[in-house]
Amino acid sequence: MRKVELLGFGFDGIRVSTAEVTAPAAGEVAVRMQAASLNYHDLATVLGFADPKMALPQVPLSDGAGVVEAVGEGVSDLKVGDRVCSLFFPSWQAGRPSLPVLRQVTGETVPGVLQDVLVAPSQSFVPMPAHMDFIAAATLPCAALTAWRAVVVAGQVKAGDRVLIQGTGGVSLFALQFARLLGAETFVISSADAKLAQAKALGADHLLNYRDEPNWGRAIRKLSGGGVDLVVEVGGSGTLMQSLDAVCIGGHIAMIGVLTGIASQVNTAKIMAMNATVAGITVGNREQFEAMNRALTLHQLQPVISQVFGFAELPSALKTLQAATHMGKLCFDFSR
Repeated sequence: MRKVELLGFGFDGIRVSTAEVTAPAAGEVAVRMQAASLNYHDLATVLGFADPKMALPQVPLSDGAGVVEAVGEGVSDLKVGDRVCSLFFPSWQAGRPSLPVLRQVTGETVPGVLQDVLVAPSQSFVPMPAHMDFIAAATLPCAALTAWRAVVVAGQVKAGDRVLIQGTGGVSLFALQFARLLGAETFVISSADAKLAQAKALGADHLLNYRDEPNWGRAIRKLSGGGVDLVVEVGGSGTLMQSLDAVCIGGHIAMIGVLTGIASQVNTAKIMAMNATVAGITVGNREQFEAMNRALTLHQLQPVISQVFGFAELPSALKTLQAATHMGKLCFDFSR
């Protein structure tokens, strides 16, 4: 079988190699992978930012979809022929996370999905929505589940709530779709008018180019009539203070990304005065994944996919992600 390995940090450390397929042991399944998708975490992993001490070589990428082709002894939750998605945190099945659970990450501390056959414990996979093809389902494990947890689980968005979504990346567009399903009023900010137009086509109610309005937090507060109930915060340290300007009293900020940095001075008095909740979001658990898949199936929702690469095109895909000119998800088709 083919597999992509990271032999050293950086794009030059990526190699395509071959290996024998091993039979699944007790409690394991062998999944013939058909597709994968890319997240910023994968870029950070390849560049050595996610974990500079990560053991190498490692098969990268956390998000993929495929077909179960063999099951080990004692496996009862999956069977040959099942169409499944990988789990970002394969040990996080339900409830609150723990440090051991968060330390086990597909494509970082356990082998990733960018290989023809992934052999792993059966709990590392979840059945994919029946209406999706493999490429679409491959976008779900990180981006979709992160957005679901931010909007539905932590944000508890309901009809009539106001939701601010930063950007038009994979997580942001899923957040827009979920917020719309719940009947929320949506506000999308971006630095590109073309991307805002695409967000409008997806149903965004209000659009703002933050290059034209540097104090976009206050602008959103005015536009929303007193602030939004939820901010899907993907920027990090460089945007948090603006998010505090945008959120309403008693509102919620879902901290998801660190695209603008990981540390800054924060006006903690303002958080207190606003009675705002700031909650960190790192993907989600299997139970939440299954609930999300039921909603996706009910509404026949499909992800926004920007570009599809071939199996061996990881460096090109990572450079496209790094350039940040795309909108939606970057995926891999293993048949190419």
